[in-house]
Amino acid sequence: MTLLSTDLRDEDSVPYFLWDDPMTVRELRERLRTASEPERVRLVGTILREARDTDVWEWVSLREVVRLWPQLQRHLGRRRAFWEFLLSRWRQQGLLDG
Repeated sequence: MTLLSTDLRDEDSVPYFLWDDPMTVRELRERLRTASEPERVRLVGTILREARDTDVWEWVSLREVVRLWPQLQRHLGRRRAFWEFLLSRWRQQGLLDG
């Protein structure tokens, strides 16, 4: 049994949001760095869907979320509306281009 953790600084812990695809913080960082574009989109989608919104930015930049948005949407499930709302509000407030 894999123990999930909220300690995202511990390189050997398994992040709580990877309950269905357990890997350590170290492994996730490496996969995000080296993954093909489709695999990276899948991983970022998992992070956006399962992680607390405040923890998302530990793994991905806002610029990348905006760039990948068309491909990410299908991976977000019930959290898609939340991210659409957030991105649209940031655009309305002039915090994002477009």
